[in-house]
Amino acid sequence: MQEANIWNQKGPFKVDHVGSLLRPERLKKARLAYEKGEVSKDQLKEVEDQEISRIVKKQIDIGLKAVTDGEFRRGWWHLDFMWGLNGIEQYKKDHGYQFADGIESEPLDVRTTGKISWNTNHDFLKHYKFLEQVVGADAIAKLSIPSPNQFLHEGIRREEHYESAELFAEDLKKVYIDAVQAFYDLGCRYLQLDDVFWGFLAADGIRGGVVPEEEWLQLKRLSKEMIQAIIEHKPKDLILTTHVCRGNYKSSYAAAGPYYPVAKELFDDISYDGYFLEYDDDRSGDFGPLEHFSGEGKVVLGLMTSKFPELEDIEVLKNRINEAAQYVPKEKICISPQCGFASTEEGNLLTEEQQWAKLSHLINHIDEIFSNKLV
Repeated sequence: MQEANIWNQKGPFKVDHVGSLLRPERLKKARLAYEKGEVSKDQLKEVEDQEISRIVKKQIDIGLKAVTDGEFRRGWWHLDFMWGLNGIEQYKKDHGYQFADGIESEPLDVRTTGKISWNTNHDFLKHYKFLEQVVGADAIAKLSIPSPNQFLHEGIRREEHYESAELFAEDLKKVYIDAVQAFYDLGCRYLQLDDVFWGFLAADGIRGGVVPEEEWLQLKRLSKEMIQAIIEHKPKDLILTTHVCRGNYKSSYAAAGPYYPVAKELFDDISYDGYFLEYDDDRSGDFGPLEHFSGEGKVVLGLMTSKFPELEDIEVLKNRINEAAQYVPKEKICISPQCGFASTEEGNLLTEEQQWAKLSHLINHIDEIFSNKLV
């Protein structure tokens, strides 16, 4: 039995999760059949609805307070949302995203076709409405969408549509202010902006290497200003969090490096209600950057890996939380996997049973993990 005061009343919760879950084979087969023209869109939706209802119940049954649709209607954590906006299209590149050990994703991306704006008929609005209906009053429906900063990656903004990154960023702000309000109007009270771009800016070899110093500083400033504008305009009772990622594809990663290069902007200048941070291995560095944490919101430490099935040692998790508590008050620390289990429909290299075991492991040991007792 959990102590009554262990769970926060609103997100992020002491045990939380990023969002995506492993797609079951039934869903994968239905999506493939739809792509081949063997089943209709309505038939695919029926399978999606059934599988989402199943995993919503499972999340509630194991004790999660924030519940997602597992991103079961998406092929990608970000692209499906991005190409649903006005002025954006999907296209195939020569190469996909590059990950460690020579792993490469499908060569899909997005680019502008004109001036961008929010699409009031965006599919994600219907997706959220279904999720909230299934979750009901048993938990809080959480939605994750890509951060506007994802659009700052090279090649998305085409110069015939936007002469400068500044002009592009101004329209991005408007898109996201409208999007946040649209989800809020549907009832969403827990929204997360997934943001690989901060991880990219902080990655080893980026500043002054892959990206020239002047451009790096510009991109960091634009990233900060866009998020500040969104937070300024969001409804006061909407919980807005972020997940700072370094790539998650078939249990591989794309970048490494501590948060120091972006810590002041991310943890102090920006006031998210929660920060989901990757801290499952040495690639993320130490907790030192958290000295910039302003005290607003909560810090969700991704100390459990979603990439591999082995269960983490509870004493190790407890000790790492105590270490982080040197920089962040313990009552403001939560725990989660470092990323989703399936940022793309391929998913990480573990089974659904192992996925649930990992999440249950955190929930079942929450009192131990956050105990102040010395061992």
